[in-house]
Amino acid sequence: MSSVKRVYVEKKPEYAVAAKELRHEIRHYLGIADTEEVRVLIRYDVENISDDTFEKACRGVFAEPPVDILYREDFPAGENSRVFSVEFLPGQFDQRADSAEQCIRFIKEDEEPVVRTATTYVIAGNISAEEFEAIKNHCINPVDSREAAPEKPETLVTVFEEPEDIRTFDGFKDMPETELKELYNSLGLAMTFQDFLHIQKYYCEEEHRDPTVTEIRVLDTYWSDHCRHTTFSTELKDVVFDEGDYREPIENTYKEYLRDHSEIFAGREDKFVCLMDLALMAMRKLKKEGKLEDQEESDEINACSIVVPIRVDGKEEEWLINFKNETHNHPTEIEPFGGAATCLGGAIRDPLSGRTYVYQAMRVTGAADPTGSVKDTLKGKLPQKKLVRGAAQGYSSYGNQIGLATGLVKEIYHPDYVAKRMEIGAVLGAAPRRAVIRENSDPGDLIILLGGRTGRDGCGGATGSSKVHTEESIETCGAEVQKGNPPTERKIQRLFRREEVSRLIKKCNDFGAGGVSVAIGELAPGLRVELDKVPKKYAGLDGTEIAISESQERMAVVVDPKDADQFMKYAAEENLEATEVAVVTEEPRLVLVWRGKEIVNISRAFLDTNGAHQETSVEVEIPEREGSLFKREEVSDVKEKWLAVLRDLNVCSQKGLVEMFDGSIGAGSVFMPHGGKYQLTEIQAMTAKIPVQTGTTDSVSMMSYGFDPYLSSWSPYHGAVYAVVESVAKIVAAGGDYRKIRFTFQEYFRRMTEDPKRWSQPFAALLGAYAAQIGFGLPSIGGKDSMSGTFQDIDVPPTLVSFAVDMALQQEIITPELKKPGNKLIWLRIDRDDYDLPVYNKIMEQYGKFTEDIRAGRIVSAYALDRHGVIAGVSKMAFGNKMGVKVEHNMDPRDLFAPAFGDLIAEVEDGQVGNLQISYTVIGEVTDRSCFEYSNVEIGMDEALNAWTGTLEKVFATKSAADSDDPVEEKLFHTSDVHICSHKIGQPCVFIPVFPGTNCEYDSARAFERAGAKVITKVFRNLNAEDIRSSVEEFERSISQAQMIMFPGGFSAGDEPDGSAKFFATAFQNAKIKEAVEKLLNERDGLALGICNGFQALIKLGLVPYGRITGQTEDSPTLTYNTIGRHISKMVYTKVVTDKSPWLMEAELGGVYTNPASHGEGRFVADKEWLDQLFANGQVATQYCDPEGNISMSEEWNVNGSYCAIEGITSPDGRILGKMAHSERRGDSVAVNIYGEQDMKIFESGVKYFR
Repeated sequence: MSSVKRVYVEKKPEYAVAAKELRHEIRHYLGIADTEEVRVLIRYDVENISDDTFEKACRGVFAEPPVDILYREDFPAGENSRVFSVEFLPGQFDQRADSAEQCIRFIKEDEEPVVRTATTYVIAGNISAEEFEAIKNHCINPVDSREAAPEKPETLVTVFEEPEDIRTFDGFKDMPETELKELYNSLGLAMTFQDFLHIQKYYCEEEHRDPTVTEIRVLDTYWSDHCRHTTFSTELKDVVFDEGDYREPIENTYKEYLRDHSEIFAGREDKFVCLMDLALMAMRKLKKEGKLEDQEESDEINACSIVVPIRVDGKEEEWLINFKNETHNHPTEIEPFGGAATCLGGAIRDPLSGRTYVYQAMRVTGAADPTGSVKDTLKGKLPQKKLVRGAAQGYSSYGNQIGLATGLVKEIYHPDYVAKRMEIGAVLGAAPRRAVIRENSDPGDLIILLGGRTGRDGCGGATGSSKVHTEESIETCGAEVQKGNPPTERKIQRLFRREEVSRLIKKCNDFGAGGVSVAIGELAPGLRVELDKVPKKYAGLDGTEIAISESQERMAVVVDPKDADQFMKYAAEENLEATEVAVVTEEPRLVLVWRGKEIVNISRAFLDTNGAHQETSVEVEIPEREGSLFKREEVSDVKEKWLAVLRDLNVCSQKGLVEMFDGSIGAGSVFMPHGGKYQLTEIQAMTAKIPVQTGTTDSVSMMSYGFDPYLSSWSPYHGAVYAVVESVAKIVAAGGDYRKIRFTFQEYFRRMTEDPKRWSQPFAALLGAYAAQIGFGLPSIGGKDSMSGTFQDIDVPPTLVSFAVDMALQQEIITPELKKPGNKLIWLRIDRDDYDLPVYNKIMEQYGKFTEDIRAGRIVSAYALDRHGVIAGVSKMAFGNKMGVKVEHNMDPRDLFAPAFGDLIAEVEDGQVGNLQISYTVIGEVTDRSCFEYSNVEIGMDEALNAWTGTLEKVFATKSAADSDDPVEEKLFHTSDVHICSHKIGQPCVFIPVFPGTNCEYDSARAFERAGAKVITKVFRNLNAEDIRSSVEEFERSISQAQMIMFPGGFSAGDEPDGSAKFFATAFQNAKIKEAVEKLLNERDGLALGICNGFQALIKLGLVPYGRITGQTEDSPTLTYNTIGRHISKMVYTKVVTDKSPWLMEAELGGVYTNPASHGEGRFVADKEWLDQLFANGQVATQYCDPEGNISMSEEWNVNGSYCAIEGITSPDGRILGKMAHSERRGDSVAVNIYGEQDMKIFESGVKYFR
């Protein structure tokens, strides 16, 4: 008989958001209209758990009584229902099961539960077998999932077979070439056969032995294009230029590059022409000219790194600013969620391994049209709509969980991205220079592996992204996709942010491509790695798998042996697993030991050859004027053209996409992604305050991107030039000084072959980027290449994305939304030569003057233009505040709609136009008419917005079917009977607990410190039973010292198992912690506050609305999934509707405040009896409203669909407050493009209560 216990959990019908969404997808997207009902249940199989613990888990871990129905062993289903279940493939990380195990261990810390989960789908209706298969295919991605057996297993405990010893390729070193070729073909390697011959020569002439399987796999990984940029390092022997209209500037750039190459590498025979050299030459030249003095010099090349002066509390400090762009095109193409999640995870790890704290992210992606029919999907491909949504969910899930503000999100559409999606994550990190030590590894130094455990996920990721892909290969690459675990990476961020820890690290490398063999292998010339010591997710891995697995969230750290114990102690404090796995050796060889045997022993010199020397020729194709984008077109109907531009896939609103990403965490985002009173003007430059831990600073970083696939498809050279120009223009438009910009480039091209013409696109693009860098005198100091953008005979558009990074002061920044009726609109047009190329000295002169005009207050808003011209720019500027625009009647419509790369539109204070330093054309003025006027054309604001917002609404919805305009009665509750503290204290203390998944502790602590409180922050450790017991005691002690408890936001254990804050709630129901909380509240007159995830914890504990820890019953008020069915991040307006709570003493009754909301489960629900009682008692603290203060059920303002628009509630006496919006995320120059009062003074009120 099976010892496995099974439960199914289903949302009650009124909360079944996922099921409703899937039914809509099946009926409207798959076209299966006879689908009557869809149910979604989560299946938990549990073993190694006592009956008592299981019962407790059923009530609080697996299910939430107010919103869930729990079935034991089986569930009822109708006669015409079809049922199937989906589970992750063996070896794939299952965050839900992992979090469930963590929660259960907390109920009884000495139990070792095993949990497996699946999602069960019930489909009812008159559906054929073929249609049912289509539904299954829609729900199952074979790359990471499979259909689960309906039967309950006998046991969940997997018995892994002992892996065999690593074998040797006998006879390899003397093998005839024909046999060697057969062996090569059988192994599915990413390396070329020339590399394989190179290896044979090495083993024959130097090692005098045959290689092991592991050695071949390690070399394949080490030399993959992903790790060693082999395509970019291929020698370009013969370069010829075709005839064409633009040959002269392109060929002249090549000649200039050759002159610089000869000068920089005079006398160096080993330096040859290749794409890598071309990508780096401008930096080398500008560095030689003294134009790169801020670059940090280091052997560690974790990310681009510059040294900048930062003012902290008025004193100047040196800080490191790191920036990095990363792609995960291949993994995201085959498994959108996991691929995009680990794209961001990988981008974060690079600067993080450089010991900088990553505080801002940008996401730039490329896709084919997602609005098309599923029937248009190519065989072997996922539908574009599923791809773009899955990738957005993956990237946003990772960023939102780890607590990283994603300040700018843009998806670029072009039909050729159907070949392979583009998924770029670009991040910024910062740290005081004093905290980062850069030293070389010395013999005897220890290598500590930190963070996640090793599994089969990601085996072959580096080589996988370097291989040729066909429709068949898509089904066999499951192991190549890593699975992200953001709570673990968050722990590493916390650890490395501590200066006392950072200063112990001599060198560090992240586990990206290549796993142990590369991450540890790159840290020193000589290494001995003990693979048996590497912590594993499960047994059964052989030495090769341990060596090359790319399991995520791991770091390899070099420390002096004398510091190892202290480092391990610090890691334990942050709830991180840390293990000594290797030692640095004298002899320069990479040695990997498994089961006591050396399975890899390779000389460093051979590893560093990066494989056989590759050579090719290049034939540069030259664009013709015939297809040029730099043409003015006749406009027969201005209104029709205007609306068509707003509907264009690459102009239209992406708000439903952008709102999935938390843009406010860290309380440092100077711009929110959309600004203006109506949050409709999209920003062009991501701007954020430098994340100082103590004190204040007015220093901000800026990042923008530039790229147009249509321009690049016509001319890769022009495409790269204007990518650079556009990225500079966006910085200038936001108030940045172009003279301090540094670039990093993302290259993404079709797969190269021996055909010289295939090399034309990257070669021409890099020449264009070189010309732009030299033209501006500004270098690119980093980049990432991805050279596998081909599927069968389809190639991605030639892609070179320019990311520009700049430093500024917060007072120098301007926002892009139009400000005031009567202001003038002017157009700065950049100079172009006869070859449609920028005249750099004139552009720089104008951009410099533009900055002067901003600093002098003459320009109050600005926008950088692109292929879509003036009309797209002024429309977007107008939307944010719904200001009208009147365009001068004498403007030529052909000019208004023509491409305008690098041009700027500016709003100028009335009366200041004559004082402008720049050259300009007045093109119109701002009006208060809320419409667009030009000559005899008038377009109403609503008509324009409908055109702009409609295109992608069915892909990335901004409203659900539940959206309502029903009026809500305002009920202000006034009382003079506010609870008065009987235990006064000068400086009250607040306890802030940090659980796996918590990410708002820094912002919360700063808010309380600013208000005058003392803060105790403690990390809950749960790696083993002893950790749990000691953490309970630490929490108990900390609570006894405090007057307040603050439950911060985040994703408690990833907000799994399916439901928010379960780990939080499980922890605080522990008898000792519960007693400590009750004493704080009842004996010391204390206060409790919960925001977002913290509010979810309060409500699950019963602290609101009951005022004590009771847990929940079926009729308890609760928080559940947003009606829109996704995470939502935007600024919300809330109205204070009670003055009963001490937390609201400093707020104005009836006052409207704007704060960031960022959550997936913020919908407050309760029955009518409870709602009436909460209002009657004055327990409803705040309600969602519009900017004018009208309480609203519209999803535009009531973003999660809360009953009665309730945003926050209190305990009966008001001393416990829970709310969804992040009142702690505020500060000087934060969210400056948002209108309204941001400070509710909650934290000041809490401190004042005790004084």
